Amino acid sequence: MGLISVTDAKVSFSKFVNRVAYGRERLVITSHGEPKAALISVDDLRQLEEMEDAQAARKGLAAYRAGETVPYEEFRTELVAEGLLDE
Repeated sequence: MGLISVTDAKVSFSKFVNRVAYGRERLVITSHGEPKAALISVDDLRQLEEMEDAQAARKGLAAYRAGETVPYEEFRTELVAEGLLDE
């Protein structure tokens, strides 16, 4: 994982995008020496999102198995009652 400054990123953005997209690099963008953001490929982003979705699904399934969920209609009724959802 490489480090680049915000200044370098501004000057050579297309070069860094190509390094990430085609060279399979991951770059951390720093400001005043501190990490502020990351530049990753679309493939890496998709994998990250899939992992996040899988983690959320596991948590939801665990909550369901533990009896910590409510039926959709009950939840919807609560939202309507609180004015958060139109009937």
